Amino acid sequence: MTDIEQQVLHALSSVIEPELHQDIVSLKMVRDLSVEGDTAKFTIVLTTPACPLKNVFQERCEDALIGKVAGINHVEIKWDSQVPTDSRIHGRLNVPMKSIIAVGSGKGGVGKSTVSTNLAVALAAAGAKVGLMDADILNPNVPTMTGLGYGRPKVHDDKMIPLEAHGVKIMSTGFLTTPEKPMIMRGPMLHSAIRQFFTDVDWGQLDYMIVDLPPGTGDAPLSLAQSFPLTGVIIVTQPQDVAVSDALRSVAMFEQLNVPVIGVVENMAGEFFGSGGGERLAQQRDLTFLGRVPLAASVREGGDYGRPIVISDPDSEAGQAFEQLAQTVAARVSVLMLQNADVIPLNIIG
Repeated sequence: MTDIEQQVLHALSSVIEPELHQDIVSLKMVRDLSVEGDTAKFTIVLTTPACPLKNVFQERCEDALIGKVAGINHVEIKWDSQVPTDSRIHGRLNVPMKSIIAVGSGKGGVGKSTVSTNLAVALAAAGAKVGLMDADILNPNVPTMTGLGYGRPKVHDDKMIPLEAHGVKIMSTGFLTTPEKPMIMRGPMLHSAIRQFFTDVDWGQLDYMIVDLPPGTGDAPLSLAQSFPLTGVIIVTQPQDVAVSDALRSVAMFEQLNVPVIGVVENMAGEFFGSGGGERLAQQRDLTFLGRVPLAASVREGGDYGRPIVISDPDSEAGQAFEQLAQTVAARVSVLMLQNADVIPLNIIG
């Protein structure tokens, strides 16, 4: 590495990653560093492709270099991403996925599957490798919401191949039965079905596995939390007190099981259901408030017709809310995973 490249690298060590509160050089986010003429060129490797902070990094790197390092008048940054791995998954589960994010709720009808689906699709649209597991075994809604209906997965080498929609790999009991046939299972059978969705499905390499849980604090969420190393859980609630009260019980359950609560989403906010309940819950439990999604007919229509709002109308208020939610969740998950992660295997190359 030349003397001026060393100076550039030293100057970049003053740029702090806002979520991790460490400098980007110590975090090994800078690579392929070179200086050509008066231009410093390098790649910043983000912890998620859904990172909303590219402009912040661009401005901070320019501020650190231009006028601060002699001879540097321009900065060229290329962007890459490498999602850190929650090392607990490899310790307990032999599957190639970097994180497992559960989406739960205290009661039914709050839009948990809508949040799960739009979150998964938004992360995939940002460039992440995403799986969506419909763990609401008895009442699967994901096949309808993703437009896959009741197709059947193929089997290869004794493993089911997940169906795909909108860039997301998807598995649901809805693919294994007919709409008019009820799924009747006791607790042990639910546990077995969820385990098979992890072990008997060829998911391939995933950055994020989104697990759409059934509502409440019953067998399925309890089995998942006790049997699999969840990176964290997102709690979905409506704004009104009765929904918030039920969501509080879910928060308490996951806290008791030592599952990190990524934060709270307030869904269906607006004139009909009011607003603010989810934010109050987050404040009460000292949790992150992940965002508020407005009640909109277009969200319901998108779910009914298999076109999630982040695909069908991304510029709408609801579409933007889900986009922001995906970015916020990705940032929060990066922090959680790096607390239990393998070191990011990147080298600074001069």
